[in-house]
Amino acid sequence: MRAVLMAGGSGTRLRPLTCDLPKPMVPILNRPIAEHIINLLKRHQITEVVATLHYLPDVMRDYFQDGSDFGVQMTYAVEEDQPLGTAGCVKNIAELLDDTFLVISGDSITDFDLTAAIQYHKQKKSKATLVLTRVPNPMEFGVVITDEESRIRRFLEKPSTSEIFSDTVNTGTYILEPEVLEYLPANQESDFSKDLFPLLLEKNEPMYGYIAEGYWFDVGHLDAYREAQYDGLYHKVKLDFDYNEVSPGLWVGQNTFIDPAAKIDTPAVIGDNCRIGARVHIEAGTVIGDNITIGSDANLKRPIVWNGAILGEEAQLTACVICRGARVDRRAHVLEGAVVGSLSTVGEEAQISPFVRVWPSKKIESGAILNINLIWGNTAQRNLFGQRGVQGLANIDITPEFAVKLGAAYGSTLKPGSRVTVSRDQRNVSRMVTRSLIAGLMSVGIEIQNLDATAIPIARTVIPTMSVSGGIHVRMHPDRPDYILIEFMDAKGINITKSAEKKIEGAYFKEDMRRAQIHEIGDVAYPSQVMDRYCTAFEKLLHIESIRNSRAKVVIDYVYAVSGAVLPQMLDKFGADAVVLNASLNKAAMSAIEREALLTQLGQVVEVLKANFGVQISANGEQLILVDESGIPIRGEMLTALMIDMMLTAHPRGTVVVPVNASSAVEQIARRHDGKVIRTKANPAALMEACQKNSNVVLGGNGDIGFIVPQLHPGFDAMFCAAKLIEMLTIQERSLASVRSELPRVVHKTYTVRCPWTVKGALMRYLVETHPAENLELIDGVKICQPYDDSWVLVLPDASEPVVHLYANANDRDWVDESLRQYRARVQAFVETEEEQALGEV
Repeated sequence: MRAVLMAGGSGTRLRPLTCDLPKPMVPILNRPIAEHIINLLKRHQITEVVATLHYLPDVMRDYFQDGSDFGVQMTYAVEEDQPLGTAGCVKNIAELLDDTFLVISGDSITDFDLTAAIQYHKQKKSKATLVLTRVPNPMEFGVVITDEESRIRRFLEKPSTSEIFSDTVNTGTYILEPEVLEYLPANQESDFSKDLFPLLLEKNEPMYGYIAEGYWFDVGHLDAYREAQYDGLYHKVKLDFDYNEVSPGLWVGQNTFIDPAAKIDTPAVIGDNCRIGARVHIEAGTVIGDNITIGSDANLKRPIVWNGAILGEEAQLTACVICRGARVDRRAHVLEGAVVGSLSTVGEEAQISPFVRVWPSKKIESGAILNINLIWGNTAQRNLFGQRGVQGLANIDITPEFAVKLGAAYGSTLKPGSRVTVSRDQRNVSRMVTRSLIAGLMSVGIEIQNLDATAIPIARTVIPTMSVSGGIHVRMHPDRPDYILIEFMDAKGINITKSAEKKIEGAYFKEDMRRAQIHEIGDVAYPSQVMDRYCTAFEKLLHIESIRNSRAKVVIDYVYAVSGAVLPQMLDKFGADAVVLNASLNKAAMSAIEREALLTQLGQVVEVLKANFGVQISANGEQLILVDESGIPIRGEMLTALMIDMMLTAHPRGTVVVPVNASSAVEQIARRHDGKVIRTKANPAALMEACQKNSNVVLGGNGDIGFIVPQLHPGFDAMFCAAKLIEMLTIQERSLASVRSELPRVVHKTYTVRCPWTVKGALMRYLVETHPAENLELIDGVKICQPYDDSWVLVLPDASEPVVHLYANANDRDWVDESLRQYRARVQAFVETEEEQALGEV
């Protein structure tokens, strides 16, 4: 049998280790990852290996040559022009694969029983067998769902937290029959998980998952790289060592001198031709390469030191990586998680702070304290984008330096000379971040249309009219007054796709930003009539005469933000009476408690003035809470139901889009009006996308996130909703209190349960496996539906916290209370069991 070794990766998230090495050639226990894989293949009598290469192909070819020194026959296939993807590069060598063959990833460490997996493949008469394993946190991997026969039924590539339906993941090892390659186009980029396997699923080809026992670890980032070394040292994985075990747990190479006064704790590895000075202390877990010199009194606490490095006297290294030929001078400190790139020098008594990366061939001056990446900013983060944009603590995570680099990274994904809008809320910190983003964008040749302090619905409305490539909006986070949220929009005003986010992250982490020449640096323009464009679009979608004839009185609470500023002007223009509260823009960001106090005040003012209703607008124009004529707040699920009832009354047989966790009152209202309900994942981007993709959508969103009227613009807009309410109440001759009284009586409750990140995937798999498939909905989280009615329970993992949210929904209050109690106990018991097992393994 032949094996295809997938060795094309550049290992972006392992920078700076992979600046001059392809990822499979990064050393683990002083041997390249690829050599450990070849040793595994040999143990299972697979000696014909084809390596597919793209990034720095000569490094691997020079090391392995024809493979004879390693007991295998090596051939190479190089993707010369562009990467063909995991499946495309195998399709490219189809003529070499005339029998069952094995594909194995070149960037993971494993000791799986490949012989057993191949036997399983043949026994099942499978066309494609995926070697699977179970991991505590499946978010970084492709999740695979199989049936009771182990036949594959579903794939989910790198799921978000709420999409985790299982902890069984794809390891990148496949056993394939050559005919499956006929499904792939020649000389085109294609991927096994995204293209070939879904196609085989669609064609109903026999495709099975083999859950392998043993060790598997994806060396995908620096923390994982260090952990794989430690696991090898502690025999958690079966790996071959290059050196003799001179005493239990201590492997030492040839021609190495260790001073008798040195102290070495085991396990540890020391390579060939090393010189270890007097009183050096090497702690357990340390890996030292070949040709290393370590000065006296140095202290090594579990570092990984590559070949040819020089460590000075009294140097202090802690759980860091020192790359090939680097030098750490006397009394210098390299702290936990830091990386010193190949041929770099850390001067005497200098300090590299935790998780800071130094790129190759750099020099840190003596006595310097390096707190950020040497090139530009701190690149220790794994991801920039969360569930809704880039977010972090104001002026701590989201700093001017960070924003400059983020702007340059985004601009580098666009063509030079492209135009981008930039807008923000009125806070000073948002102004600071925006100016830094603008500087970064200009530095890579991007032209700026600065909308300045603008409500986000206005920005979304005007972006499609301005011939721009996209837009950025900066504001205080709607749910965290100490957080900044930076959102990126495409040319239509919709939040950018995940693939666009990945491109920005790639440019950011690789430091891959172009530099414009002086005459190419971008300019900043301040477009006029932005508000007029929004108002024109606003007016087109309203029945102005109805508002004018209503003589409505509305009380608007600005909540000390710029977002509501346009609404009173519009209502006044339409002849409605708008009373404004809390209009100052100088107050600091509001806490949730302060907003509640303002809501109480709003209710009192509405009642005293005998107004039609009140509206509190927040989240820079996106979110609203209503107050009816009696001063009673309407929000959350009741607000969702009220808005949908009014919109479907105005537009019978219309479609509404709501998140998966919205109450079943939505379906009951839709049935009254012969309407259609589409449910999406519980995040803003999913709601926006569904509103744009589906026809006849009259409203999207819910009371907690906001509402979308897609005919106006693709985002949430509290201001338009308030004006639309006046129109609908007038035409329908109703009041908010009367609408509320007619809403379905649905009981909808929620409860939050602690669930560690490492348990979420196993919990979702457990829920899927312990319920009948016909009762499950897997839009987002796991929803268990009762047949024949609208009752259901939803278990939804939180995207940013180690918790899961439980939702119970029914017409029967007792059923809801009992279901919440049962599932709360069920989840808590599962979490406790998993944690006890993990503790037992430790």
